[in-house]
Amino acid sequence: MSRFINGCLEFQPNMLVKIDTREKFHVITLNSTKIAANMTAEIKDSLHPLLQTTVKNVVFNLKNIESVEPAAAESLASLQQYFYENNVSFVFCEIQKPVEDFLEERGLLEFMNTTPSESEAWDIVQMEEIERELMSDEE
Repeated sequence: MSRFINGCLEFQPNMLVKIDTREKFHVITLNSTKIAANMTAEIKDSLHPLLQTTVKNVVFNLKNIESVEPAAAESLASLQQYFYENNVSFVFCEIQKPVEDFLEERGLLEFMNTTPSESEAWDIVQMEEIERELMSDEE
């Protein structure tokens, strides 16, 4: 069960997640160095409700993550895909080199929307929002 502590969401004991809500997106930052497979179900359960809010888009900042378990990596990639299937942006940013290499080796990186910096992730979300608006105007 998640709970808020000092402006952060605690998924599991001692695993805090900072959520910074902006006008068009939420920035999710894990205050952990590892994403384990047993963490992903709670991450999904906590992020899925965002699809029902006014601010739906997600920037998932991985700047603190030094390792990801294989099942967790696959789960994160499928979570991003789920958001895109629901016409919502989901961008990973600030991926550390060991994690990036691991995702590349697993063949997942090519399916993930990633940027080197958080500000570039914001730009992607903004561009995708504009693209969705244009596409809806054409229909």
